[in-house]
Amino acid sequence: MEILANGYAYPSIDPDVLNEWSDYISLLSCFSYGFTDQGELISLDDYEMRAIAEAKGVRSLMVLTPLDPSGAFNNELVDTLLSDEAKQTRLLNEILEELRTKDMFGVDFDFEFVFARNKDQYSQFVQNATLFLNPEGYLVTVALAPKVSADQPGLLYEGHDYAAMGEAANFVLLMTYEWGYTYGPPMAVAPLPAVRRVLTYGISEIPPDKILMGMANYGYDWTLPFVQGESRAERLSNPEAVARAALYGVEIQYDEEAQSPFYYYTDEQGREHVVRFEDYRSWNAKFAVLQELQLAGFSIWNIMSPFPEGRRAIADNFQVIRV
Repeated sequence: MEILANGYAYPSIDPDVLNEWSDYISLLSCFSYGFTDQGELISLDDYEMRAIAEAKGVRSLMVLTPLDPSGAFNNELVDTLLSDEAKQTRLLNEILEELRTKDMFGVDFDFEFVFARNKDQYSQFVQNATLFLNPEGYLVTVALAPKVSADQPGLLYEGHDYAAMGEAANFVLLMTYEWGYTYGPPMAVAPLPAVRRVLTYGISEIPPDKILMGMANYGYDWTLPFVQGESRAERLSNPEAVARAALYGVEIQYDEEAQSPFYYYTDEQGREHVVRFEDYRSWNAKFAVLQELQLAGFSIWNIMSPFPEGRRAIADNFQVIRV
């Protein structure tokens, strides 16, 4: 099956790691560009990462986010932009100029925690971007929260309209990960039943050939017992998770329902831990759903860490398209 494969990365990515991943992705999403409250584009020093990827035939996307100086998503900044057509026009013109200057392939909009009152404005802005940039030869994608219904409550979900975004953008990334997360209780990062529920809703609103399934390239280590509001999981790369199991001499188990590996261990201070992560089996299981639903491809958050088993799963299932 031929698929479109995207990988997110920061400019600080290890060149060797990026070089390894570049044989398995179509697009490199450079994280992240920003914008001011006047609609001025904030650029990113991504020359080195783009050069490494492009040498392997991988094209680059500008990822545009409304991040504040602390790295948090700023929905007030989104509201300011979407309430002023002149600022939107300025931003789109500056995006076009940047894409031309850097010979990039397009832009990925990643506006998270968008206010419900901005939902229609956000969809219209992405549509305007597509109408403006497509004739110039540039792709427009948008990253959306993992919804299971149109009226799903919560700040993460209410500002994202699946049906409207499916019409507005060339491709839609569904962020099917982070059920297990830093401040949450121990569970798989991307449990298969939850992933399937999101994708099933997704294809009811968006053509499957426009959908990229999110893939997590990381895991977490929770110290037990978990205490809501106090516990903070340690993020691990998948190879680090495997190495830690070997270090403590414990067996890696497999959750058949979640389709996710895990294990328990006791540290030097006598504290019990549980680790959840991804491996060949868990990626393979999700790839089977991708093929069943005939999706356009997948998008990895993120490719900052090596994952040989993940790359092997890609090679065993797909032919990655060069764009």
